[in-house]
Amino acid sequence: MMNSRWTYLLIACFGSLASAMYFDLVQQKEKCIIEEIPEDTLVTGYFFLEHWDEKKQDNTPHLGLTVTVKDPNHEVLLMKRFGRYGKFTFTSHASGQHFICAKSNSTRFSVFAGERLKVHMDVQMGEHVIDPSAEKAKDTVKTMEYKIRHLIDQIQYISKQQDFQRDREETFRQMSEETNGNVLWWAIIQTLILLTVGVWQMRSLKNFLIEKKLV
Repeated sequence: MMNSRWTYLLIACFGSLASAMYFDLVQQKEKCIIEEIPEDTLVTGYFFLEHWDEKKQDNTPHLGLTVTVKDPNHEVLLMKRFGRYGKFTFTSHASGQHFICAKSNSTRFSVFAGERLKVHMDVQMGEHVIDPSAEKAKDTVKTMEYKIRHLIDQIQYISKQQDFQRDREETFRQMSEETNGNVLWWAIIQTLILLTVGVWQMRSLKNFLIEKKLV
């Protein structure tokens, strides 16, 4: 019953959202994806792990995934072992690039070590992600309340995202101004060097001609 519930939840999430992705993963090797996340944002991730070769029979009950989340300062926010499918959540403490890393749980002595796997992952930002069971219910006060809370949280998330983008734009503008200022000063220095060398060459040539009594 629990497996069917998880399967339905994952299929609903991956089937209804275009942001879901999948990538290959070699056992015993870690692979990370990078997400730009604003500060103080709840992030929810769903994943499903399967063999890359669809024709292969599913006889590996030990197969699982370890998810590690690191903030922009590479500090670990979350590290947890899961089975073949699961859900993880964390809250960002700083704006910037967050690293969501996945690694299979198999050991080096496993018969299937080194096998190529496929990881389906969907990362959602904001609170109160719509639950497929709540979405299925129609014309109920609870469903309407849940959707309104979801919309409010999405508005708050969009506001945080806009603030984050404004901060990035401000940082980029400052970097551009500093770069332009450095380029300007470098051009001035080059011009002064060229003028100094030209004046020195003219004085040297004039002194040479005077010594040779050619002028």
